[in-house]
Amino acid sequence: MEDRGTWGVSHTHVPTESRPGHVALIAGFYEDVSAVAKGWKENPVEFDSVFNESRHTWSWGSPDILPMFAKGASGDHVYTHTYPAVEEDFASTDASRLDTWVFTQVKAFFQSARSNSSLKDILQEDQNVFFLHLLGIDTNGHAHRPQSREYQENIGLVDSGVEELVSVIEDFYHHDGRTAYVFTSDHGMTNWGSHGAGHASETLTPLVAWGAGVQVAQRPLEPQQYTDGYQQGTSPTLYLMLNADIAPLMASLIGVPFPLNSVGMLPLLYLDNSGRFKAESMYTNAMQMLEQFKVQQYESILFEYVEPSSQITLCKSMITEALEGLVYYHTYDRFFLGCSVVLGFVGWTSYVVLLILKTHASLRRPPGLIPSQTLTRLCVCVTVVISVFLVIQKSPLTYYIYCLLPVPIWYSVFRESGTLMDLVRSAPSLPLWKCLGYFLLIAFGIELLVVSFFHRAMLTVGLAALSLWPILTGIYSQAKFRAVSWTLGCVCLSTFPLMPVVGREANVHFMLHVAVCAYVPTLTHSSLEQKQGLPLINQVISWTTLASSMVVPLLSSTRLFHRLLSVFLSLSATFLLLSTGSEALFPPMLSWLMFVWINMEQEAMQAQGTSSRQELSTMDFADNIDITRIRQLKLDDIRRSYFFVSLFISFTVAIIYKKSFDPASVYCFLTVFNPFIMGGLMMWKVIIPFVIVMCTFETIQVTTQLSSRSLFLIVLVISDLMALVSHFLLANSVLCPCGFSSVGSISHYVIVMSMTIFLMLLSVATHILTSCRLTAWRRRKSHFP
Repeated sequence: MEDRGTWGVSHTHVPTESRPGHVALIAGFYEDVSAVAKGWKENPVEFDSVFNESRHTWSWGSPDILPMFAKGASGDHVYTHTYPAVEEDFASTDASRLDTWVFTQVKAFFQSARSNSSLKDILQEDQNVFFLHLLGIDTNGHAHRPQSREYQENIGLVDSGVEELVSVIEDFYHHDGRTAYVFTSDHGMTNWGSHGAGHASETLTPLVAWGAGVQVAQRPLEPQQYTDGYQQGTSPTLYLMLNADIAPLMASLIGVPFPLNSVGMLPLLYLDNSGRFKAESMYTNAMQMLEQFKVQQYESILFEYVEPSSQITLCKSMITEALEGLVYYHTYDRFFLGCSVVLGFVGWTSYVVLLILKTHASLRRPPGLIPSQTLTRLCVCVTVVISVFLVIQKSPLTYYIYCLLPVPIWYSVFRESGTLMDLVRSAPSLPLWKCLGYFLLIAFGIELLVVSFFHRAMLTVGLAALSLWPILTGIYSQAKFRAVSWTLGCVCLSTFPLMPVVGREANVHFMLHVAVCAYVPTLTHSSLEQKQGLPLINQVISWTTLASSMVVPLLSSTRLFHRLLSVFLSLSATFLLLSTGSEALFPPMLSWLMFVWINMEQEAMQAQGTSSRQELSTMDFADNIDITRIRQLKLDDIRRSYFFVSLFISFTVAIIYKKSFDPASVYCFLTVFNPFIMGGLMMWKVIIPFVIVMCTFETIQVTTQLSSRSLFLIVLVISDLMALVSHFLLANSVLCPCGFSSVGSISHYVIVMSMTIFLMLLSVATHILTSCRLTAWRRRKSHFP
């Protein structure tokens, strides 16, 4: 860095994961995030890379990264040498042995080449690439955090290993000065050992280059100033660039064509060549960009009469315009498709509202405003016009789905429009101030939830306000103990959004507050601290607890209190095994508040004179399966649905889903890297609070004598409105062809979009969990049926 080469800082895009990071480095573009569906291992679309353009490439390292570049190669000139996947163990005694394995294999490779004449002849050719994937630092960072002794020692091991390998390679080539070295990283890491988001510690990565064709280090004479592109100044010692720029840099250093899919700009400040070479390289870069842009190429005679400095400036301008053109065509249909999506959202939400009014409210059902035959003809004409337009545009099949789906939805809305007119005529009989108050409350709640995805402390404000519910409604005077319990529960739960997003260290002291399964996390943590691996008995207990958590509640009584208590305890035990810190207290706190909520709803029903209060231990889930004809919807039912979505379901999403995606969460179950099993366990940890809340909602439906379909439709409307708001918050990045600048915006949109389907499935699952009962053996006497 100080004497022989040039170094700087490269900037990658989210998601800051291994696969998209390596694709950006070696292929020069930012892969679509849909690759995560294949576990970051398979290529959704084959692409060109520096390895493919090289004469030969030898690579050593992880079996999760190397094969994807060999599969996409046009020939058999990319060779991979990987260790077994079982070696990627977060509980390993020393994860740095992965890097030691790579260094040892590379040294053995060059040693064998000395006695293998055919291999030696191949190695003497130009345009060869040697790729060393060093996973030990990443693994130690996840397992022990970057500030740990293990991580620091791994850095020293890599530093000395690189020095030794450089000596081996230079000796093999007799110090001919024709080898270039590039040292960089696919992503960074936070202080608590995670990556994947867009924090600077995850997106900024080091870049060091030295050897043949690389500029020698120059110390800057003035303070450095940086922009989003290149450094303002002449010193090549340090500047900010994009990860995609490294691919054309490597291609230029070894003399191969730039990858066809690359969107990177060649960083000239790293090159030690003549002005003409730089100008021609930039011209090639520009032509490669323009080829992607599908425009007429400029003639190479342009460079016969222009100075190299002007040529470089011109090419940079051409590349910038080509990138802007690529983004323009990539987002060409965004407004058109966005309008279709919004029409579908608004139509679907309107139809559900009309369905609620028609089926579950005391309103007449007059015919629609437009005659049925006229409405049918109009919809057919609109369908034909849209289809002809899409055929002329040669649009893909998905465009037909986006554009034609709103037509039948709005057809159904206009057919039921008479219900809306009946509501308007009956509006004077409803208290206007109460309707307006509920409308403002729901609108505020939806906006609060959307904002909470970006500012989690807003949930604390919402919970604090919600704790005043008993006082504002007068329930406090009738049930002081339950009202105080509600207020305390909301206040205690409101502290969770203020806690760190990811636990800094695995803290088992919080786990000791929960008696169930406390032994397993404690022993596992101790074993990992001593680098003894994951004990088999702990693994067996953890998987057994996980498997039995959904079966044990089915063996208990179906009386409300007993079944809920069984469900809450079983799920809390599993959640504890998946916890690393203070979040272990969340299920007990949430369960307490859920019991209080059930009792508060009973008090509210009694205060309104709707029904008398019953003890939970006397009510049975199995006896209250179908209650659709008991009563109609009331405005208070909107509040119940609002509590369900706005306060609890989305509160759980905003707090738990970020806090749970830490590999340390699954160490009681497995420590060997497996993205699908680990992801499934982390997702189950997120789902557990959902199940607790959904079981509570099922109980409230029984105790308030209202059909589950009625409340579910209200929940459906609220979640759809949240999805519509999140749709407008999706961001676009100019240099990210996948179309999104932040993984957060994608995850927020996916969460609210999938909430409807998820709630439907979860409703069925919780109904089975609360109403069904398994009989393991015949008993002679039972106090509860």
